[in-house]
Parts: sequence; C-alpha cells; structure tokens
Amino acid sequence: MNLLFLTCLFPLLGFALLAFSRGRFSENLSALIGVGSVGLSALTSAWIIYQFNVAPPEGGDYSQLLWQWMAVDGFTPSFTLYLDGLSLTMLGVVTGVGFLIHMFASWYMRGEAGYSRFFAYTNLFIFSMLLLILGDNLLLLYFGWEGVGLCSYLLIGFYYSNRNNGNAALKAFIVTRIGDVFMAIGLFILVQQLGTLNIQELLVLAPQKFAAGDFWMQLATLMLLGGAVAGPTPVSALIHAATMVTAGVYLIARTHGLFLLAPEVLELVGIVGGVTLVLAGFAALVQTDIKRILAYAIERGGTTLRDFVGGDGMPGYFQQELFVYGRGGEFCKACGSTLREIKLGQRASVYCPKCQR
Repeated sequence: MNLLFLTCLFPLLGFALLAFSRGRFSENLSALIGVGSVGLSALTSAWIIYQFNVAPPEGGDYSQLLWQWMAVDGFTPSFTLYLDGLSLTMLGVVTGVGFLIHMFASWYMRGEAGYSRFFAYTNLFIFSMLLLILGDNLLLLYFGWEGVGLCSYLLIGFYYSNRNNGNAALKAFIVTRIGDVFMAIGLFILVQQLGTLNIQELLVLAPQKFAAGDFWMQLATLMLLGGAVAGPTPVSALIHAATMVTAGVYLIARTHGLFLLAPEVLELVGIVGGVTLVLAGFAALVQTDIKRILAYAIERGGTTLRDFVGGDGMPGYFQQELFVYGRGGEFCKACGSTLREIKLGQRASVYCPKCQR
C-alpha cells in the first residue's frame, strides 16, 4: 500500500505532458498518454485493493503522509492520503470506471479538434477526484473538490466555439461556485468550533462537544449539504459516473457521523433526495436530446441521498455503487455509440433503429 501516492501521480503526470505539449502530439501519442496514465493508476489501485483485502492494515485503515501543508496557530493540515473501506471502494470506482471511459473516449473523440487537450482535462479530472476521495482532511478534500469543479467547467465547454456550450459551462461553473461558498463556510465553522479539519478527528471530537441537534453542528452540516448537492458524451459519462455526481454523495458518506448529530439536516437530505428524484423523472418526459433523457431518467443521485437518512448510510452508498457503474455504461453505449453512428451516417435516428423515427 506504499504505492498509494502513484494512483494520483500517474494522472497528474499525464495532464502535465498533454498540457505542455500544446497540441503538438499526434492523436495516437495523446491517447497513449491520456489512457495509459489512467490505466497505470487503475492497475496500481487494483494491486492496492488486493493488498488491502489479503493483508488488511492494523485498525482497518492506512495513512500515507506526503508532506506538511501549513502550520498556522495550531492548525496543521497536511497532504496525507487516507485509505479505508469507503475510500478503497471509491478508488476502484474512479480509476476503474475512469479508465474504461478514457478507453471509449480514445475512439469516440478521433478526428476532433483539441484531441490532446481533451485528455489533458480528463486526466486532471481523475487526479482531482482521487485527491477528493483519498484526502484525510476536509481541506485537502476541498482542494480536490475545486479541481473537479474547474475540470467540469473546462470539459462541458470543450466545444467552446458553440455559444450554447459556453453558456452551459458558465452555468455549471456558477452553480458549483455557489455550493463551494456554502461548503467553505461549513469548514470555517468546524475549524472555529473544533480546531481541526482532519476527518477522523472530527468524527471523534464532534460527539464529545456537541449534543444531537446542537446549533453549530446543524449549521456546519447544512453548509456542507449546500456544497454536496450543488460537454462531449465521454464527459457526460465521466461527470455522471466517476466524478462530479458521486462527489457530493461521498462527502455525506465520509462525514456521516457529523450528520447524525444534526437530525434535522439529515432529514433535509432525505427531502432533497426525494424531490430531486421526482423532478428528474418528470423532466425526462419532455426532453428530446438522448443524453438529456438518460441524464434525467436514470437519476439515482436523489435515491442515494434519500437512503442516507436512516442507519449508517450504507443503503445509500450501495445505491451509489450501482449508480456509478450503470450510468457510465449507459452514457457510453446508449448515447455515445448511437450518436457516433449518426455522425458516420450509419443510423438516421436516435429513437428507433428499425423504424428510424
């Protein structure tokens, strides 16, 4: 498990190579670097998962200190990677599903302008998501969170010459920034009240200082919830499966012990999940774009949030795992392959290949 840092390093190196190439690499070389870096990360993750299951670390978790980030008046966050059952599961999801999506994108994006730029963005996306799930403190998680938000803006606006794509990217950026402000306020409250952002320390200190329903705990978790709920077809698969949509659910799962101290906010999580589920279902009925139909019709984020209300949140997290693998495949196969066939003139419609209407 000493190789844990490599899972983040490979995508970061891939991003650096592709970003500084400034489009001079051929499509084959760009695909080799972009797909290969995530593939190496996925192989490293598979080895770590094997080691974790064959010889579990003492206490059921493993920490790898990379370096001390800062030290300000007793506040000492560090770049430390933390691995337990929850982050291990997401590690397999992000690198495994991310690698398959990269493989699909290497074929789907052939001939498109900005081919190497696309893989630079997706490599940075994977790196940011890995920081988010492996960070042992909420500040490092927030750092990865901001990286994911930036990459979602870049990827949604990948075809920037089209004004509609630019507007969609801008809308996504503004909405996520609003959520980020709420999340930052929640972090400020936690530091002010508990003096740390280390997730494991928070889960121990919070029950000692706050009773269930305490005002400050309610406010901090409400701010975190505000952050949690807040392009090309492979981007749809990447954002909806391995990254952006799962990030908010992972945040709630990781800090579930804090949410248990704020029962009203936890109830709000269920309400938000239920409303999201109903609205998404109705919205799917009036869509005509195949990607929008799938995005709304298979909305499981609301179901996942709803299932976090009771118990230890494991039903919600199980729903999340089903959601991740299902949605990634559905976007790549149902949307990507169909749209590609239309582009090549092999299919005349996205509705019915037999009657072509």
